[in-house]
Amino acid sequence: MILSPQFRSARNPAFFIAEIGGNHEGDFDYALRLCDLAIDSGADAVKFQLYQGDRLVSAASSPERNKHFKKFELTKSQHIAIAERVRAAGRHYMASVWDEEILAWIDPYMGIHKVGSGDLTCYPMLRTLAKTGKPIVLSTGLANLDEIRASVGFIASQDPRYLSDRKLVLLQCTSAYPTPDNAANLRVITTLSKAFDLPIGYSDHTVGVGAIELAYSLGARVFEKHFTDSRDNKTFRDHQLSLTCDEVRYLMARLARAETLLGTPDKALTVAEAASDHQVSFRRSLHTSRRIEAGETLTEDNVMVLRPRVGICASRYFEVIGQRTAHAIEALAPIREEDLVPRASGSR
Repeated sequence: MILSPQFRSARNPAFFIAEIGGNHEGDFDYALRLCDLAIDSGADAVKFQLYQGDRLVSAASSPERNKHFKKFELTKSQHIAIAERVRAAGRHYMASVWDEEILAWIDPYMGIHKVGSGDLTCYPMLRTLAKTGKPIVLSTGLANLDEIRASVGFIASQDPRYLSDRKLVLLQCTSAYPTPDNAANLRVITTLSKAFDLPIGYSDHTVGVGAIELAYSLGARVFEKHFTDSRDNKTFRDHQLSLTCDEVRYLMARLARAETLLGTPDKALTVAEAASDHQVSFRRSLHTSRRIEAGETLTEDNVMVLRPRVGICASRYFEVIGQRTAHAIEALAPIREEDLVPRASGSR
């Protein structure tokens, strides 16, 4: 998979986004602590969510949801302080920004934009993000393939470089918290890879790390996972599907081993096989089943195929049968090219 430079991790086998999201629950000091742990975990990016409850959820249509989001708000100065902290540590500061007014002041701190699944069809916000020209990571939860095509097409209509420069990453995602195993649908990663000439990743809401390991084997190279300090005694939903600092480190080690195991798509003799000399000891070559005299014709009765492959390869058995020997060959000896009478030119 070809990734634009912004998504090539210098420290991990894949670009990993630690999604703190709303796990700070509106507590700035807690947000800073989670931020520091995410940096220590080795994550490539630390991500938050920026919104104003009153500009995201209708207080009339959904008063409880509106109240929930307002409770989780942080101030402008707090968000900027977090962004500066992440950037000072040499990591990407990322956020799902659900408000154009907020985007205006947070955009200078962001090199990559994230679009949550809920905004995949929010074309006004997609237009604003595309105008920045910065790479976009687009989660595809709740969507079908036609909706994804339409959103990709809309972003490309605003700036064709999102396709030509591969600055748009699509994340397979299931917007259920937590996502049951039978709804993760990791094979969609393959579907997206075939449908779009774009980098593909995975936003994981399952419990644990197993889904990300499988997604990596399917070709996903950008990952997003909720992050916390601990799942113990937490009532907010997202903590329970989050990873801790040590778990992110464990996951990256697992992906590093997966990368080693996946190796190259080229099928050829490997360095390990060559070092073991098994291409000789495991394979068979032509040997005599008894002593053969000079000028004798080789037949299926006096030729056998034995390990090791120190004579003519067994793949040439039917080619050699019927040829005559140039000299005597002892029983069980390998048959070599120089043991045969050369065929006359043009003969078979």
